[in-house]
Amino acid sequence: MNRPAALTPSLTRLEVQSLATIETLELELGGGLSVFTGETGAGKSIIVDALGLLLGERAKPDLIRRGAEQLLVTGFWDGEDGEAISSRRVSRQGRSVARLNGEVVAVRELSGWAAERLTIHWQHSAVTLLSHAAQRRLLDLRSVAAAEAYSAAYAAWQAAANRLERLRTGERERARLLDLLEYQVDEIRAVAPQLGEEEPLTAQLSRLTHQEAIAGAAAGTLDLLADGEVSAEGLMQAAIKTLAAGARHDQASEDLLGELRTALDGVAALIPELRDIAEASAPDPEEVARIEERLAALSRLKAKYGPELSDVLAFGDAAEGELNELKQDQADAGDLEDEVERRFAAVQQAGQALDQAREAAAGPLTESLLAVIRQLGMPHARMEFALTPLPQPAASGLSDVTLLFSANPGENMGPLAEVASGGELSRVMLAISTVVGAETPVVIFDEVDAGIGGTAAVAVAEQLAQLGRERQVMVVTHLAQIAARADHHYRVEKEVIDGRTVSRVRRLDQTEREAELARMLGGQTSGAALDHARELLAGGAVTAASGRRRSARSRQG
Repeated sequence: MNRPAALTPSLTRLEVQSLATIETLELELGGGLSVFTGETGAGKSIIVDALGLLLGERAKPDLIRRGAEQLLVTGFWDGEDGEAISSRRVSRQGRSVARLNGEVVAVRELSGWAAERLTIHWQHSAVTLLSHAAQRRLLDLRSVAAAEAYSAAYAAWQAAANRLERLRTGERERARLLDLLEYQVDEIRAVAPQLGEEEPLTAQLSRLTHQEAIAGAAAGTLDLLADGEVSAEGLMQAAIKTLAAGARHDQASEDLLGELRTALDGVAALIPELRDIAEASAPDPEEVARIEERLAALSRLKAKYGPELSDVLAFGDAAEGELNELKQDQADAGDLEDEVERRFAAVQQAGQALDQAREAAAGPLTESLLAVIRQLGMPHARMEFALTPLPQPAASGLSDVTLLFSANPGENMGPLAEVASGGELSRVMLAISTVVGAETPVVIFDEVDAGIGGTAAVAVAEQLAQLGRERQVMVVTHLAQIAARADHHYRVEKEVIDGRTVSRVRRLDQTEREAELARMLGGQTSGAALDHARELLAGGAVTAASGRRRSARSRQG
């Protein structure tokens, strides 16, 4: 059976070295929906652990394969700007080195970069969904204008309130700060330092303070070159005269004679300059004192505001800006309290509008999510977004947002973070990814099918396949219903080589895939199990083709 081509992958290749039971892995990845299956204990989640390291997850030295000193995970990404490469190396000493396109970066930078491209939903913890901020963002995605208006009003109120609070500090403290800033600004202004002036001043001072030694050296040099009874100039003239007698008969001697004359001209050119230095008048004591005083003033500024003149200038600019702001605050004090009150009223108004927009978005979003969640093996699930007023306005609004949930009949709804099991949480994440849309081009689900089977498994498979038509989706699964819907099927295998356990990952061809599905269905590869596997694959192909046609019609519409 041939499947239509899947989406172009965003993560095209994954290389892993010395991670747990993996010795070396070079895995080519495809677009659409990919599944990873294998026997219990084969290490299917190692792939998720490797990608987690690229996402900035904590690197534990015990992840390093026994006998190796370090592990390395490298991801090759395809994007609008061409291929990008991210990697994470972890040593047994706990040192972690992250790279982006070959350049060393902080792990935090790697994490931020990868978070724009990759989302992982672990079976044991969907941390992002458990936070109030993430739950609030689900509603704000459908209340963008109101959320942006509130953020602007809140920022303006906080800026005015901070200025007012600063004015309300003690008069003595404000006066002390004004005096200090004025003194610092005046001190720097009085010297008026200039970038780059120290080096030429230091050189000039050195020349003036050593004028006698400089003149003596020049006079001694003159004596050797020209003024002495035996001088270089006289010797060179005699040498030229002697060589000239033979130069008329020999070209080589003629050439050397020319070079001697050139050298004599050079010596002659030096003599007037040396004489000027040797006969220079004594330095002006006032000039020396002026330079010394200037350098001392610059040194005092550097000692207080440095260590470099550039730091002094930067400090002066900052102090002057703060001084002007304090003076402006004093001038504006009469109007500032009224401005804060106006800004606060604007925050209240924008916050109430945001609450109304969130409440309006909550109903339809909850209905859409529940429609999916109930298909995913939780037919009695209930859900709602609760808005709880905060004691004072916050950057996020006037109210906190909590996602309440119950999976079973007869149970009260509670915060999702407290009442949902790992499997339930994973399926809620799947519903959100399907309804709201995954925020990254690559989405990973680890054991999203925990605790489900039958029709619920088929529904989960359909949701994953639907998401795979828009994103690159990877799933670690034990359900044949999900594996049958994949565009790419990988098997994780564990074997013992030379007394060491080694995990391998390989992509299955059609025959191998049928055998793997048969094993997943009943633990055997009998004729009946293989027939059932082929039926699942055939049904998955038909459903996938129908889904692609629906997606195409939706995009055209």
